[in-house]
Amino acid sequence: MDILTKEIYDLECSHLQPEVRVSMEKLDEVLDDEFFEFGSSGGVIKRSHYNEDHILNPDPMKIKHFALHELGPAAVLTTYLLHNVKTGKLTNRSSVWKKRQNGWKLFFHQGTVSTEEVFQ
Repeated sequence: MDILTKEIYDLECSHLQPEVRVSMEKLDEVLDDEFFEFGSSGGVIKRSHYNEDHILNPDPMKIKHFALHELGPAAVLTTYLLHNVKTGKLTNRSSVWKKRQNGWKLFFHQGTVSTEEVFQ
């Protein structure tokens, strides 16, 4: 795994930690001001929703089949399968990270429910 892939992988893992998912302050360190998400529930979530006590599911999660795709010098796309260890739910995930003055920030995220490991 190269340096950039490792850095972004670590960032993806960081916002899946239960203590981050329930902390507005810690999420603020990860999310871009322009962040938005197409959730696995079908809803659209914007950065402003996190200012209104939007708490994420703190279940333990595991990333599988992680891949990084460079979109340019200041943007990357990640794709992976997310396994909710508690429920067994699988979701295909994608994120766009943008390089900002204060580091990489999560700009866009999407989760799509999956019934199998499609990245095999």
